[in-house]
Amino acid sequence: MARLDALADRLSKIVGAGSVLTDPAELATYDCDGLTYHRATPGIVVLPDTAEQIAAIVRACAADGVPYVARGSGTGLSGGALPRTDGVLIVTSRMRRVLEVDAANQRAVVEPGVINLDVTRAARPYGYYFAPDPSSQQVCSIGGNVAENSGGAHCLKYGFTVNHVLACEIVTPDGEIVDLTEGPGYDLLGAFVGSEGTLGITTKVTVRLTRLPETVQTLLAGFDTIEHAGEAVSAIIAAGVVPAAIEMMDALSIEAAEAAVRCGYPPGAGAVLIVELDGPASEVDAQFARVKELCGQAFEIRVAADDTERGLIWRGRKSAFAAVGRISPDYIVQDGVIPRTTLPEVLARIDALSREHGVRVANVFHAGDGNLHPLVLFDGAEPGAGERAEEVSGKILDLCIEHGGSITGEHGVGIDKAKHMPRMFTGEDLDTMQMVRCAFDPAGLCNPGKVYPTPRLCGEVPGRRTGVHPLVESGKADLF
Repeated sequence: MARLDALADRLSKIVGAGSVLTDPAELATYDCDGLTYHRATPGIVVLPDTAEQIAAIVRACAADGVPYVARGSGTGLSGGALPRTDGVLIVTSRMRRVLEVDAANQRAVVEPGVINLDVTRAARPYGYYFAPDPSSQQVCSIGGNVAENSGGAHCLKYGFTVNHVLACEIVTPDGEIVDLTEGPGYDLLGAFVGSEGTLGITTKVTVRLTRLPETVQTLLAGFDTIEHAGEAVSAIIAAGVVPAAIEMMDALSIEAAEAAVRCGYPPGAGAVLIVELDGPASEVDAQFARVKELCGQAFEIRVAADDTERGLIWRGRKSAFAAVGRISPDYIVQDGVIPRTTLPEVLARIDALSREHGVRVANVFHAGDGNLHPLVLFDGAEPGAGERAEEVSGKILDLCIEHGGSITGEHGVGIDKAKHMPRMFTGEDLDTMQMVRCAFDPAGLCNPGKVYPTPRLCGEVPGRRTGVHPLVESGKADLF
């Protein structure tokens, strides 16, 4: 497209020719995020180093009416960073500096490309850490965490990303650099965190640091059935104990984790729970004893003796999503939320859906806050398998809504769940949300086609490709 060729030349003057990608083989690297079911090859990829460069890129796109999408590490699971074939993908992965660790005020200032776990590594020498911990924390970036309001295993006690962001420097859709902070008036910072890149691009984040706990205790409990594990979760919360984390994995997800990382979970378990408590030693000791009592239906309980054993317990859970690739060539990750008290019933309904449609579903999730992560397994090479998996996936979200829950807890809506939004919100609700978006981005160029149930107006329709890619067919790219 001539318009994109001319824009690429102007972007090269902003960031340098080596930071603008137009080669089809290089562009293919960025055709999806962690949800590989949806793919679209970007028109241009640009890799800026500074906020000023991002502002200039956005102004150039706005001047030409070219849509753009921001991307960090690309670990998102809702298609939130899916690019536009007729647009620009702005990748912030080079902006990886921890600018300041202010231990006295319990905060740090970082660039958007900083890896989540690196914030904790920078703060740990001062006795602090960054609490939100997505399973991908070794590779996901803070800018993406802000965009999606990411969660993690320990958000049961400590809250999501929004609870740990004190300020953001952003580039607005008209190319201005502005600061959003906590304070009186409209909560623009709260509106921005979790807006999935539709209101602007994060260029600097001030995060809240949390003091390292005096003690941490972790147990792994093996249950005969997932229903028994769900009952234990409800009992723990009902007893007034708020662990740092309660995670559950069913037999299928345990099978995948064993195949991938040999995590050594109790053989024959229908489900396992990982329960972790932290805080003052005297409080944790008393609560931990109570938790072990409440896991009385477990046929095996293991308690981590030190940090090494704790890491081994968490290893299987942290690797679960990627591990499913060992038992299925393709899968869809969902992210529905339900009240904790409905866990046994909803899990039984998911099992019934799985058997009814002949589609395997692996369950691995944040049981403490009812945040389900069913992985719907299929083989894309089998005709109709993808469609059946999507049908089951949608019915699981319907189950969540039916039981008073939500279609997403931490992965975001992106492009994957946009069509489900009218099932949860009224037309008036959606109109109000769109008005907020239009106040920030009246031209509709900032990550268009995401969150709201509107069709893409141009460019390649995203979706799983079953035939030969046009770039391969034309000889412009190679398939290795």
